[in-house]
Amino acid sequence: MSVKTMEILEQLKSLTILETSELVKQIEETFGVDASTTKVIPGIPIQPEIVVGDEPLQTEFDVVLEEVPADKKIAILKVVRTLTGLALKEAKDFVESAPKVVKEAVELDAAEDIKQQLEAAGAKVSLK
Repeated sequence: MSVKTMEILEQLKSLTILETSELVKQIEETFGVDASTTKVIPGIPIQPEIVVGDEPLQTEFDVVLEEVPADKKIAILKVVRTLTGLALKEAKDFVESAPKVVKEAVELDAAEDIKQQLEAAGAKVSLK
């Protein structure tokens, strides 16, 4: 991700809900997109999707543990245990079998939080 993109992302994180709502309206007007598209299926909660053209933007992410440096293995193992609830042996096997999905189909905020925790422990993590 470019420095410019990272700066914009950091600025977006600091917006209030009202500011975010205003930003979405401005983006819709400026770029001619519709952020109000929803899919309704009986028995399934409504999950809004932002649509640009014909392509919906991704709203759920898988957090993937990509690499575990040998000198950071224990710290990463502790974080994995906290996130997954795995027992020590299972968590050890999990960490040693990277790349591995830590959490599936989580919202962006939760995915970013999990990614930060793992990266703080020394892991290489991606969101897919």
